[in-house]
Amino acid sequence: MATDEKRTLKVDVGEHGLKQHDLRVWTVVFMVFSLVAAGAYGIEEMIPAAGAGLTLVMLMVLPFVWGLPFGLVASELGSARPQEGGYYKWVQEALGEFWGFQAGWWRTVSVYIDNSLYVILAGSYLASQWELNPWAEYAIKAGIILVFTYINIRGIKDVGLITTILSLLVIVAFAIVAIAGFSNWNSNPFIPFTSDGEIMGASGFSFGEWIMFIGAGLAVGIWMYSGYESMSTMAGEVKNPQVIPKATLLTIPLIMAVYILPTMAGLASIGSWDSWGTSSDSIGYADVVTTFWGAGFGVFFVVIAVLANCSIYNTYIASGSRGFFALADDHLAPKTLVKVDKKHGVPYVAVLSIAVVNLILARLPFETVIIVDVFLLISSYIMVYISAMILRKRLPDEAYKFKIRGGFPFLVVLCVVPIIIGVLSFFVNGTDYFIGGLIGIATGPVMYVIWKLMYGGLAKKDPVHYPLNPRTRLGVGDLKRIAGVFYGFAIAGFVAVPWLRWFEGDWAADYYSETYSAWYYGFLDNFDTMLNVILIIAGIFVAIAIACTVAAF
Repeated sequence: MATDEKRTLKVDVGEHGLKQHDLRVWTVVFMVFSLVAAGAYGIEEMIPAAGAGLTLVMLMVLPFVWGLPFGLVASELGSARPQEGGYYKWVQEALGEFWGFQAGWWRTVSVYIDNSLYVILAGSYLASQWELNPWAEYAIKAGIILVFTYINIRGIKDVGLITTILSLLVIVAFAIVAIAGFSNWNSNPFIPFTSDGEIMGASGFSFGEWIMFIGAGLAVGIWMYSGYESMSTMAGEVKNPQVIPKATLLTIPLIMAVYILPTMAGLASIGSWDSWGTSSDSIGYADVVTTFWGAGFGVFFVVIAVLANCSIYNTYIASGSRGFFALADDHLAPKTLVKVDKKHGVPYVAVLSIAVVNLILARLPFETVIIVDVFLLISSYIMVYISAMILRKRLPDEAYKFKIRGGFPFLVVLCVVPIIIGVLSFFVNGTDYFIGGLIGIATGPVMYVIWKLMYGGLAKKDPVHYPLNPRTRLGVGDLKRIAGVFYGFAIAGFVAVPWLRWFEGDWAADYYSETYSAWYYGFLDNFDTMLNVILIIAGIFVAIAIACTVAAF
């Protein structure tokens, strides 16, 4: 086997009956647009948390240090390795079976959680507009899940058509917001710069306060500019997969415009930065056009909000289902997930699995579901960045149909900067997010061991290059890798406790007590208890790491 193919085993699309479709560039543009954005919904939460000016600056800066780098990296890797499974197969080729599974598991589980969030938001928008009771709200959520599950079972061509229509409606709606806001400009949208509220400018704050303001908006900002790699998981079903990197590059400026222009226009026209949000009593993008062009636009934007979340949900069912399909093809997930509908050529069991998970999670509050999500997403992105640098050195130039200019040193800068931002974001998103994320990413090595032992892994496909340890039945060196992962998790936990006590100490007790007052949140309402839980988790991780280290020798 050639050197550059040694660590990857391509998914045989035809073997399982997946159908290939001829998708145009602009169809893929709208699919990527929906996977990343589908509107500026969510930015409303950044404004009162970080401040008006800082939110706008972050929306302008994050594309260049987070969104654009990943868009470029996903385009480069997608041009060299356009295959079903996308980012999972990229990491597998660069770092091997264990790390490939981690990236595939983390991002796919993140998509399953993300999908639930979009359904929850769509239902919440309708419930707040028409004052629906909880059962009526859940019925709407279930209806959304069932309708778009059916569309996805019909294949990605139908997914692309519906997504194109919904995306065009969303883009037009936010263009209307920008026009209404800019034509009624009456204040500086950058003031106040932070959420301090008393100091209007950008000076007069301590280092700790700056970290707090940035951290308050960073998680949402990263989330808003993530998803460029998701289309890659369906590359095996596209007749000309090179349309994916082309569409990705076209989508980047479109998303920036949809985020920045309406937000700036809204703050410059109606202001009230501290009252923005996604709840029914908050100010949002709909209020911009309602204020200046009439109340009818309020209902219009509720409909657009629902369609935007449906658009994201529709496209992510397609992307997320292919993640577990690729894992199952490599004997690292239940084989039933590779079952394909004979008529439409779609992995229908994987699609239905998303629907089942979403039906369960849609009953939970938004805050409960999201706390696990951010760590999983960022962790998988870090793996892709590392893989991009490794594969640039390993693959020949002719393997790339698109290559980031500037040579290897520029690629390193392009990858290392967002890796640093991603790692730092772990510690500034909040104690609740840290606990949820720490538990979430720990499921990666745990599920790898379980499914590797149950299904055999890549040793079933290629026992020469992926040999098993006859004593453990895991891959050779896996125990050392697992030990390293848990040592790393434990160190992060021990470092986080004193940091979070300093970073959040002045306001944490009151904030978490108010935010998680309901009984079902458990210990999340007590800041000191959460810090103790982190220490306990870190201690358990150390014990697991030591046990794996001993067993490896």
